[in-house]
Amino acid sequence: MARANFAAVLWAAALFACVLSAQKPAVTPAEPPEEDESLAPKVYALNPVQAKKEITAGDYYFKKPNYSAAAKRYLEATRWDPGSAEGFLKLGEAREKLRQYGPAREAYTKYIELTEDPKEKDAIRKKIDKFPDATPAKAKTAAPK
Repeated sequence: MARANFAAVLWAAALFACVLSAQKPAVTPAEPPEEDESLAPKVYALNPVQAKKEITAGDYYFKKPNYSAAAKRYLEATRWDPGSAEGFLKLGEAREKLRQYGPAREAYTKYIELTEDPKEKDAIRKKIDKFPDATPAKAKTAAPK
């Protein structure tokens, strides 16, 4: 009788283990996919061709002179190709025309990081130093004595 009880308990334990392993844990999806494509966040992959198209469109708006539209296009270009020095330079120029000196400074700084021409770097640094709210990069404040 003890063997029959032991066999029944062992069989029940094995059956219980099989049932537990077959069950999948309840997983709630984080968020359902967006049905409206226009509301979904845009995903940018490295695409220099698209970046060049955005720069060309930005140049068109810059000549209009619709600097706000040009800045948007140049910003898109920098998102499509984050290594585009031309995109960051033109973004800085458009934002400077809009008198958005903080964002222009950021774009110019990124351009300085990307460009290899030392003369261009110096010219842009001088331009940044002339911004109204700019603090000179090399200025040192003397401690009061």
